[in-house]
Amino acid sequence: MRIFKSNLFRIILVLIIFFTSIWIYDSRNKDNQHYSQATSEFEAVISDKNEESYDTYLENNANASRPDQVIRVEGEDFVETDGTDFRIEEDFRSLEGLSVFTPEQGSISWEVDIEEAGLYNMRIHYYPVEGKSSAIQREININQELPFMGADYVVFDRIWIDGDEETRRDENDNEIRSRQIEQPKWVLAPFKDSEGYFNEPYQFYFEEGTQTITLTAKREPMVIDYIELYQHQSAPTYEAKKMEYEASGLQPTSGEFIKIQAEDAVRKSSATLFPLTDRSSPTVEPYHVSKLRVNAIGGQNWQMPGQWIEWEVEVEEEGLYQLALKRKQDLLRGVYASRTLTVNGEVPFQEMNVIRFNYNLDWITDVLGQSDEAPYLFHLKKGKNTIRLTVTLGDISPLLRTIESSVLELNEMYRKILMITSNTPDPLRDYQLERRIPDMLDVFEEQADILESVANHLETITGERSDKVAVLHSTVTQLEKMVAKPETVARQLDSFKMNVGGLGTWIQTVREQPLTLDYLIIASPDQEMPRASATTMEKVKHEVGAFFASYSEDYDNIGSTSNFSDIEEEVTVWVTTGRDQAQILKGMVDDLFTPDTGISVNVRLVQPDVLLPATLAGEGPDVALNLGEDVPVNYAMRNAAKDLSAFSDYEEIVTRFHESAVLPFEFNEGVYALPEQQMFPVMFYRSDILEELELEPPETWDDVYNIISVLQRNNLEFYLPIDDPMAQNQTLLAPNQAFGMLLYQRGGQFYADDQKSSELDGEISIDAFNQWTQFYTNYKFPLMADFPNRLRVGEMPIGIADYTTYNMLTVLAPEIRGLWEFTTIPGMVQEDGTIDHTVPSTSIASMMLANSEKKEAAWEFLKWWTEKDTQLTFGREMESILGEAARYPTANVEALSELPWPVEDYQNLASQWQWVRGVPQVPGGYFTGRHLDNAFRRVVNANENPRESLQDYTRYINDEIEIKRKEFNLPY
Repeated sequence: MRIFKSNLFRIILVLIIFFTSIWIYDSRNKDNQHYSQATSEFEAVISDKNEESYDTYLENNANASRPDQVIRVEGEDFVETDGTDFRIEEDFRSLEGLSVFTPEQGSISWEVDIEEAGLYNMRIHYYPVEGKSSAIQREININQELPFMGADYVVFDRIWIDGDEETRRDENDNEIRSRQIEQPKWVLAPFKDSEGYFNEPYQFYFEEGTQTITLTAKREPMVIDYIELYQHQSAPTYEAKKMEYEASGLQPTSGEFIKIQAEDAVRKSSATLFPLTDRSSPTVEPYHVSKLRVNAIGGQNWQMPGQWIEWEVEVEEEGLYQLALKRKQDLLRGVYASRTLTVNGEVPFQEMNVIRFNYNLDWITDVLGQSDEAPYLFHLKKGKNTIRLTVTLGDISPLLRTIESSVLELNEMYRKILMITSNTPDPLRDYQLERRIPDMLDVFEEQADILESVANHLETITGERSDKVAVLHSTVTQLEKMVAKPETVARQLDSFKMNVGGLGTWIQTVREQPLTLDYLIIASPDQEMPRASATTMEKVKHEVGAFFASYSEDYDNIGSTSNFSDIEEEVTVWVTTGRDQAQILKGMVDDLFTPDTGISVNVRLVQPDVLLPATLAGEGPDVALNLGEDVPVNYAMRNAAKDLSAFSDYEEIVTRFHESAVLPFEFNEGVYALPEQQMFPVMFYRSDILEELELEPPETWDDVYNIISVLQRNNLEFYLPIDDPMAQNQTLLAPNQAFGMLLYQRGGQFYADDQKSSELDGEISIDAFNQWTQFYTNYKFPLMADFPNRLRVGEMPIGIADYTTYNMLTVLAPEIRGLWEFTTIPGMVQEDGTIDHTVPSTSIASMMLANSEKKEAAWEFLKWWTEKDTQLTFGREMESILGEAARYPTANVEALSELPWPVEDYQNLASQWQWVRGVPQVPGGYFTGRHLDNAFRRVVNANENPRESLQDYTRYINDEIEIKRKEFNLPY
């Protein structure tokens, strides 16, 4: 009986396993069928209609042959150059023979003889000579024509390494992040899509005969050895690679286990890829419960397509190894991060073109393979091998290209609707948009299908429905509603604009592919992987230890350099920005300032409002950085700031800046601060929209009026800068920049020559005020607007804004790259026929406190801090940490010229900088901006007379100036 029951149990168990396996196989088969169906549906519905796109270019040349030959064009054999400083180099940097140096602007052309017409890949052997520390950018033309969009923006990497051979620690036992330095070498690189939308190198079609290749410099110099036309060979599949292993007699190794700490990378493509400190888990190596340890790399710094990190591993035995990564991908939920792996410069097999790293809050160990039981095996030669991981968009790239195309088309449709309805449509009116815009419903229907297909495809490949597809579904729903009920389109215009803007943000979010690494493991297949996640007890111990350490660690004290043996003096410097800036300053002081001067610097991170009470209590610093431009004069009239003009070499130091940057810090014939940063407005515009409207960027205000009429006929707007007086509890309101332009261009000024009264009640000021307010009363300019976003969607195709807006647009609006530019602001025609483009500026100050007992040492620090090399290093370090969005607006003229601006953009910036004029700061001057705004709003909101309104508020300003001058015993 027992035997029967036992056999029956076995039979039942076998049947369960059998049917379960069938069900699993069927489910997997259905999943594969579903994936294939979703993929085919996605590929069927999307189409790139841009005739200038790379997709269309390949489609037009689909039948072209791909000649299997290599054609080399030597760099020194150029036939033409346009520009200066091109020169032939001999035996340049260990290269035998000739090469050509190409500067950061100008173009160079070569002729190449093509025996067989067809599609060729191109690669370049180049050397990244010292420039402005940014990637090299070139435009490629064939026979004086741009072959496709994307060829105008090809990027070639620089090579970066850690500046310190060993990790340093400060006096608080925290490890110090190593600065990144360049280690240039000769590089052979293909011409690829810099945006990461195409994983394979570009293909270029060449006709038979003599063809011309032209490279136009956009940014940074390079030395070129040669350019080659060739055929890129795709990597074989892993199955084919295994057969190669067997044919070569390669066998898996045994007993080998090598761990490489990820922060010990030997080379990187960007200065942003510096080692990180991660305290999220006690298993991260190395670890300390409270001290900072440099123990990881990547994260949000390693997220843009094309960025790569490279490690070296030395193995004692040639053979086959498995590769594992301890990683964390906790920033990209609903999508996966992707990387391409190369070993010794080659992708070993196709599966390594796109490696997916799914979302997970914890550290996990990924063994690269089809599954945990079947890891991929990699061939490593005896000795030194290089392993590189490169950010790639992988399977996400066609989705992004599709959404980017959709955003541009929906934005264009939004503008067409806006031209009919305005941005405040009448909700009770039927505009009959479907008749006035015949293709509107077709576009909505087509884009709804495309967006739905992208959403479905994304859900299929990720296996989940997350917030990453929510904006796609909401846009689809709205488009379908508008197709079903066209009469509601005008009423849904605001939400439609938000959805389209959301799609633009979606592109930026999904393009970012962050991944953090702790270590890499190269091991024989018989080795077990270490545990990546912490146990419960380890987590408890970590959290408790961190809690108690928070009472003893002083995280505001960035530290001093008093551990140097030859210290003569120590100055205390307060920084009022962020920890990143303070850490950079501390590192620069340790490396560059203290060793040269013998002066120690104690850097502390404080809140801006702490400075005044600390100074009054006698506990203030010697030097304070990052102060508003009103602060130095306010301290000076209280005898709390040191007059820097009293130092013997002041006149030499002040030549580093434009006079306009120093003007706000002048008081009673003294100067009480040096400028760190200087910001001023420029004019941004959408070149594609202006071209569509047959408009040119305005040079004068008369041109502006002509443009306004055309824009408003099309329900578009011109933007002038205007502050929100209630923004972030703003207590100090600077004088409006638009008013300042109109005032200065007329030859006016804010204060009388003796600085004892306001000049806003003068005829010039009233004329400027009248013109300024008319933009809002007669032309109905908006009182509040998010200009970067409205420029992005095309609603405000032109406007004036601070030049730092450039950084935001560059990073946050990739879909309109190449469609916008900036130039000098409109000016006023003078009696001699010239045009005055003067604009006011805003400066950030570095100030020495009057109660400092170490004024000479503090002055040495201020001189060092504001010199070109220091500001340039700080700016590049800021950009290396936070990316292009943090490009530093230094006030040092020479330093700004060497920051990594594209040449043409810097030239436009420099043109405007010549017209910048500072705004003086006077006792009681804080009333000027506030009451100027009050007068403005009385005119705009209450329809009062501009002259009377401004004169009334000027009395308040003069009264406050007089009160303050009496209070501080100043002549009045």
